[in-house]
Amino acid sequence: MAVEILIIGVIILFVMIYTGRINTNKFIQDNEVLFRKLKEDDWDFYVRAKYGDGANADILFNKRIRNGVIVIIVLIFCFISKLNYVTILFSVIGGFLVFKLDYLNIKKYYKAHLNEIDSMLPHYLKSLEILIQHYTVPVALGKSINDAPPIFKDGLQELINEINAGNDTIDPYVNFAKQYPVRDSMRMMRLLYRLSLGRQEHKQDQLLAFSKTISNLQQKARETMYKNRLDKMESKTMSMLVTTGLGVMILMVFAVMMMMNT
Repeated sequence: MAVEILIIGVIILFVMIYTGRINTNKFIQDNEVLFRKLKEDDWDFYVRAKYGDGANADILFNKRIRNGVIVIIVLIFCFISKLNYVTILFSVIGGFLVFKLDYLNIKKYYKAHLNEIDSMLPHYLKSLEILIQHYTVPVALGKSINDAPPIFKDGLQELINEINAGNDTIDPYVNFAKQYPVRDSMRMMRLLYRLSLGRQEHKQDQLLAFSKTISNLQQKARETMYKNRLDKMESKTMSMLVTTGLGVMILMVFAVMMMMNT
């Protein structure tokens, strides 16, 4: 009986959503303030890291909310004959887990590609260093946007807009580092801010310190890349050895069995 109720409930739910009787988008919009409290601080960054600047993090977040709500409703239909506080709580937990699943997947993707993303920052800063030798920091930032990695472009534009609006504090630089929390981004933005405040006669010394820090970052990125390659090669070698060893053992067992049969 429970299965029949579930099937009928799912069909009714699908029809009502399809015909617009149940408007999940309106439900999400009406409760946007509440749902935004569930949004992870680094969700926008992970979306840009995986899908690029063209992706709309808010739309993807709303889809997560919609999927979670639908799962809660479906699970409630499952337990309709035994509905109580426990089953309702179970349904909510199930919907929340579905809601979190996309975040965990996209975070896993970011961690898998963290070294690749981290390597973009020192290379970008190296090109920025060349521009700073000829221009002030705000002007150099503006000229660097076209050649910057796509993942950084939105954040750079926001950084430049804040500076152009008259914000001469460290906040725009810190906000950029928070928006792109890759390795040493906060430290590099603080150095960049101090460089923007430096007098012209001290600029060369500050640039030298900035350049040394970038070189260290590039060296770390290369070491990480080589280490990952070595680990990958060792993993493949170990897999080959295990596969070969198992194959030899199977052949030896097969040969012994053939000898015993003869």
